[in-house]
Amino acid sequence: MNKQQLIDNIRRKQSFLCVGLDTDIKKIPDFLLDSHEPIFAFNKAIIDATADLCVAYKPNLAFYESLGVKGWQALEKTVKYIRQNYPDQFIIADAKRGDIGNTSAMYARSFFEDLQVDAVTVAPYMGEDSVTPFLTYDNTWVILLALTSNKGSHDFQLTEDTQGERLFEKVLRKSQEWAGDDRMMYVVGATQGRAFEDIRKIVPEHFLLVPGVGAQGGSLEEVCKYGMTKDCGLIVNSSRGIIYAGKGRDFADAARRAAQEVQQQMAELLKK
Repeated sequence: MNKQQLIDNIRRKQSFLCVGLDTDIKKIPDFLLDSHEPIFAFNKAIIDATADLCVAYKPNLAFYESLGVKGWQALEKTVKYIRQNYPDQFIIADAKRGDIGNTSAMYARSFFEDLQVDAVTVAPYMGEDSVTPFLTYDNTWVILLALTSNKGSHDFQLTEDTQGERLFEKVLRKSQEWAGDDRMMYVVGATQGRAFEDIRKIVPEHFLLVPGVGAQGGSLEEVCKYGMTKDCGLIVNSSRGIIYAGKGRDFADAARRAAQEVQQQMAELLKK
């Protein structure tokens, strides 16, 4: 999916919501455990209930890899289901990969040739040759970790060099030498508040993937105030607050209500 298609989807749906498929076998409703494929059954129900309200899905690979082969099979089936039934969805593999060239090339092959997602999250710590193998595939995206929402982000990401440049700012500036805003996005946590102002001074037109709204306490209004562009420029993720909104047999209906509430907020913010 290219940038204009993503922008068109946001405008058409009046939404920039990404539903995070952080599917934990220990948290899904008990009755699903009797099914042959409980993870896929849960994901399918969530997807069918929310697809008209969001523009993206983001499976977090840790939740699938923790189940071994069966988990990866559930992930593959989930991606294939979205592709076949909701082809306008932007699919992000939240993998946070990052290694030297040959290894990154294999990761890229896995995600873009085999799994066939639109984007993958990548850790930039090892530099250019750990990122560029992901940029060799047409119509795909790299989403670099820039400024995350966790407490530990202060350990490295906010440290300054002798010129006062913070590490996340160096990542933003340097990575623009590798790809433009039609191939690269950045992860910026919703809890970072006015730091979005500083980020937009460096990457005014790039899309930002924003986790941390909802269960992690980030403010959607604040994210939009400081981070939104004329083309929106945001994909805001909510995982637990949507997929675990209900625990009974009506869990998918509860997820839809939670997603609808966020989408309605987004529609209002897009009008401003």
